[in-house]
Amino acid sequence: MTRKHLIHPTRTVQPWEALLERRDGEPTVVLGPGRHVVRRRATYELVDLRERIDLVPAQEVPTSDGVSAKVSAVFRWAVVDPVAFTERLRDPVGAVYLAVQLGLRDALATREAEALVRETRTRLAEGVRERATAAADEVGVRLVDVVVKDVVLPHDLREAYAELVVGRHRAQAQLEAARAETAALRSLANGAKLLDDHPSLAQLRLVQALPPGSRVELVQPGRTSSHED
Repeated sequence: MTRKHLIHPTRTVQPWEALLERRDGEPTVVLGPGRHVVRRRATYELVDLRERIDLVPAQEVPTSDGVSAKVSAVFRWAVVDPVAFTERLRDPVGAVYLAVQLGLRDALATREAEALVRETRTRLAEGVRERATAAADEVGVRLVDVVVKDVVLPHDLREAYAELVVGRHRAQAQLEAARAETAALRSLANGAKLLDDHPSLAQLRLVQALPPGSRVELVQPGRTSSHED
């Protein structure tokens, strides 16, 4: 430690922090990682730059067709401009929270309930993040990610959609069974036509179906002969 540090107190800033120095109304100075001498008449504020996660709890939001859906989300954020974060608004985190909340409401307000069931939560979250990013930038925050946790529709609507899905799969199974039956009938018809056109094939098939050791008699015009398999 130098003689200067022995005379004047110091502040140590960690790699994940920023130290704001304010003195006599001068522009705020951002001090990075390391040890800094504390100046007289100056005030200091430490800002954590690490990523943090906040939750938007479940809230009822109307869809474009008037259905109330419960939706919740989490958002990950970090301070990138310590001066803006501490000087633009009294509650910068609250501003980001509100922007995400309004983004959720706007995203659901443009979609019907059925679309919410089919649409992935990832795609829904992308729209929310796009809407909230500008508000986060205003207060020196980088909105790293938004994740829509749950989208819950009314119970009766969920049951109706489940029945629709079951009916759709049942109809698909019946269609596949009908196709298989049609293919089998077509194969039988082709086989019958082939036997009609070639009677000897029917006789050969009959011989192949006999059990081992059976006696087969072949009769030709004008003569009779017998063979044993």
